[in-house]
Amino acid sequence: MRHLLILGAGTAGTMIANRMRRLLDPHQWQVTVVDRDDDHHYQPGYLFVPFAMMSPHDVVRSRHAQLHDGVHFITGEVSLVDHADDVVVLADGTRLPYDQLVIASGTTPRPDQTPGTTGALWRDKVHEFYTLEGAVALRAALEHFTHGRLVVHVTEMPIKCPVAPLELTLLAEAMLRRRGQRDQVEIVYVTPLPGAFTKPVASARLGHLLEDRKILVETDFMVESIDNERQCLVSYDEREVPFDLLVTVPLNMGADFVARSGLGDELNYVPVDRGTFLATGHDNIFAVGDAGDIPTSKAGSVAHYSVDVFVDNFLDHVEGRPLTHHFDGHANCFVESGDGKALLIDFNYDVEPLPGKFPVPVLGPMTLLEETRANHAGKTAFSWVYWNLLLPGRLPMPTDMSMAGKHLPPPAHHTEPGATFPEKEHLP
Repeated sequence: MRHLLILGAGTAGTMIANRMRRLLDPHQWQVTVVDRDDDHHYQPGYLFVPFAMMSPHDVVRSRHAQLHDGVHFITGEVSLVDHADDVVVLADGTRLPYDQLVIASGTTPRPDQTPGTTGALWRDKVHEFYTLEGAVALRAALEHFTHGRLVVHVTEMPIKCPVAPLELTLLAEAMLRRRGQRDQVEIVYVTPLPGAFTKPVASARLGHLLEDRKILVETDFMVESIDNERQCLVSYDEREVPFDLLVTVPLNMGADFVARSGLGDELNYVPVDRGTFLATGHDNIFAVGDAGDIPTSKAGSVAHYSVDVFVDNFLDHVEGRPLTHHFDGHANCFVESGDGKALLIDFNYDVEPLPGKFPVPVLGPMTLLEETRANHAGKTAFSWVYWNLLLPGRLPMPTDMSMAGKHLPPPAHHTEPGATFPEKEHLP
């Protein structure tokens, strides 16, 4: 019996386990998944919890219930990967041997990495929404926030779902307008990047979203600390952004056991071949989903498309054949913009988001880089797709990004990133 051991029962780990259980001979392979608990979270739902568009009950289901019969699920904390002896050691001392290892342990917010984040204002005037607990606390804070300065802040890239902070900003602005309180609230979006949208075509077409809504943008802001006494963000270049309510996206990092095992970079992500997900320097360890260091979005769509590539490669790999399938960095994301509308972007390693139709050329029904109600309906309906089609491995979609239905805008639209944004303001 050969052992395929998967560390993490999130999106990527669950999909791999379910696909492998169907494709590998059960008399030759045992498929085992390890995770710290039995709670599988639909993480895109965190965005909707602060606005009462989803409840906590809607985003959590049992992990083992999402795994096919025949997959062995173990609840436990991973302590170490002993890659010299091909053994994973759990915190309770249990040793799990493997022939092939898949690290799918994801990424998590680490507020402890920025001084002052978890200080006296934590969960009071300083919030995050990348955990369910944080999203629930933020909902209560937004319900009582009627005036002052709302700041939405990104600490550093990469983060899970890079568009989520923008979505939260736009949803909060729409909520304040509905409540008749928009004129009493100043909204500021603070990013370490040179613009809210950094790709030229997306910047040219979407820059108005923030300008039209009178949302200020503070760019190139590398936070040093959060000053709890003076209620402000402080950057390394000594800029300050005061707030009455702060929603921060903390530094995201991979699992600590990756560092302890000598498998990670400075953020605990596993260096891998970006086309095959094979860990650098290893022939029987892969990192898939958010756990690897591939240069694309840490998002569920990337997990979906990358798992399809991984499965084909893995079947060749265990039979001694070369890895001939390569992931192109394909990702697509719905971007909630408020008022029952959303945008859709589709891109990969080499092609930036472009306008057009998706998934069917000309017909759509989704429109790329435009606010539509159809895009919003697609995003809100995706939770059903996630539980019933994506995790079980029953969502057939072309892995590689297609240029069909997309078109390049005229050359005049190819502006420099950030060129269509309101002039950068250095806030007092």
